[in-house]
Amino acid sequence: MGTLWRVDSLDASGWPVLLFDGECGLCQALVGRVLRWDKSLQIRVAALQSETGQALLQRSGLPTDDFDSLVFFPDATQNECRLRTDGVIAVLQRLSPGWARVGRVLAGVPQAWRDGVYQLVARSRNRIFGEPRAGGLDRPEWADRVLP
Repeated sequence: MGTLWRVDSLDASGWPVLLFDGECGLCQALVGRVLRWDKSLQIRVAALQSETGQALLQRSGLPTDDFDSLVFFPDATQNECRLRTDGVIAVLQRLSPGWARVGRVLAGVPQAWRDGVYQLVARSRNRIFGEPRAGGLDRPEWADRVLP
């Protein structure tokens, strides 16, 4: 059985945590890819709507009802986070060297352009990609990395 992650013990872990829209099929699929590609097995994930997600958002003073965003905490013990495409870039830089290069290329694109495209996708993602699959992130090897 995996390590128990408790909201009241968020300060006990310095793991990077990626928050995503748990009601988005595209988001779930992309988070599954991140979990597969993270060979260091360090990145933890949680839905923005989850107990862990809500606790991290509240602690950091972020809105708890904006689910069209991605939030990446490089260290869950800190309030510092990266939003939208800055979060995507930060996650890519923690994956393989090839994905880190993709992150560097994206970082060279002006943030307003990146976030504009991000918002376009966010507005239509549920219509195009549908609902998340039931149990889509329930793989035994991810039990320690998908937070409640």
